[in-house]
Amino acid sequence: MSGHSKWATIKRQKGVNDAKRGAVFTRLGNQIAIAARSGTDPAMNPSLAMVIEKAKQANMPMSNIERAIQRVADKSAVALDEVTYEGYGPGGIAVIVEAATDNKNRTYPEVRHAFSKNGGNIAEPGSVAFQFTRRGVIRVSFTGDVDEALMNVLEAGADDAQEEEGQLTVYTDPKELHAVRKALMNSEFTVTDAELSYVANNTIEITDGDVAQKIMKLMDALDDLQDVVAVHSNFDIPSELL
Repeated sequence: MSGHSKWATIKRQKGVNDAKRGAVFTRLGNQIAIAARSGTDPAMNPSLAMVIEKAKQANMPMSNIERAIQRVADKSAVALDEVTYEGYGPGGIAVIVEAATDNKNRTYPEVRHAFSKNGGNIAEPGSVAFQFTRRGVIRVSFTGDVDEALMNVLEAGADDAQEEEGQLTVYTDPKELHAVRKALMNSEFTVTDAELSYVANNTIEITDGDVAQKIMKLMDALDDLQDVVAVHSNFDIPSELL
């Protein structure tokens, strides 16, 4: 399974600077509020538990997490909508943008502007999504033999896995994400991240340095938008071009 980890890996390597941390907390707060709609107790709501875990890894204060959960019970709080946008970027790459917003009339123009300003264009719904598959994606660290680790991952219920930079990226059926994550946490693995993602069915290899930089500018512009929760694409850029 390919196409998921390139942008995710780049973002992890870049880290989160202080200037962007507030926007990250806002984004995570929106994700927590949406997940809490299915139940405010993380022990009974695996989706909420995963987002809370991600927020803690980002050093989000517990008070912020609790406040985001309480938005579900707050009748005066502005409702959030989950929206997805599709588009194309430099080099013909396909892009899917997931957002959580309290004002679609604000979010859509911002996403469209990010595309147009950075060599891309927003597309009609469905024109890009067919190039991706909705999957559960779990990243785990491990010790010992790679082949043995891969076998254990598959025995835990995963569909596929691959080694990347000393970690395993594990792919599951979306409905099995929580169960596989729990099984891996109860084994010798350390789960560092778990989420639902759009995984590209095929990747586009970028060999032109100028195109690679334009792609990075587009991805950064989209990722910097406060309402954007996640950005997925099908590009593959060699590390020497980054």
